[in-house]
Amino acid sequence: VAIVVTDGRPQDGVQDVSARARAAGIEIFAIGVGRVDMHTLRQIASEPLDDHVDYVESYSVIEKLTHKFQEAFCVVSDLCATGDHDCEQICISTPGAYKCACKEGFTLNNDGKTCSACSGGSGSALDLVFLIDGSKSVRPENFELVKKFINQIVDSLEVSDKQAQVGLVQYSSSVRQEFPLGQFKNKKDIKAAVKKMAYMEKGTMTGQALKYLIDSSFSIINGARPGVPKVGIVFTDGRSQDYITDAAKKAKDLG
Repeated sequence: VAIVVTDGRPQDGVQDVSARARAAGIEIFAIGVGRVDMHTLRQIASEPLDDHVDYVESYSVIEKLTHKFQEAFCVVSDLCATGDHDCEQICISTPGAYKCACKEGFTLNNDGKTCSACSGGSGSALDLVFLIDGSKSVRPENFELVKKFINQIVDSLEVSDKQAQVGLVQYSSSVRQEFPLGQFKNKKDIKAAVKKMAYMEKGTMTGQALKYLIDSSFSIINGARPGVPKVGIVFTDGRSQDYITDAAKKAKDLG
């Protein structure tokens, strides 16, 4: 809750910034004192304006609004409980607002309201290749964190010949395939191979690595399955030392 008290006309714009505040879930009350511009108050305040815009003749009598704002602080409606929301699956209450979430196995769509089943989950076929930056600038401790993060993603997959397959490629000044798609048939073996991956610790040839991803990692000879969705997850920490635009565009064009 925000309470704005003003006694004049602003010397800059208020409409856009007030709209951003309201969109962020902030309930705004606007109080005008004396010779105030009422149009400005209406631009600032939340809807309904009758409940959020007030006027007093002077600062000496502003205390008559105390009770109203005590109620505003103490009674915040639970929009999830009242059903006044658009969440498809899970509604999470926040002060004066709400946010949406999804059940396990689903992800929140860009609209912030609806959910879609996760690729690689139960019943989904997926060829997933991790492309890992092993350049010197990453540093050993961060390289280990990336390995842990990869294994957390692996834990969320259903790994089998008919569901998710996982491959791993590391790049630095050169590209090294750690293991191809389908080499390991279960999460345990994949995670063990990720943990054993040695840090290359040289340059950053991201463009070369992306080209390898397209031409080799997702080839049938390296375990890719025709007609199965292909996903590449690229980890990098800085500016490539080669050109990446063409390779990245080709990867996206291929789906």
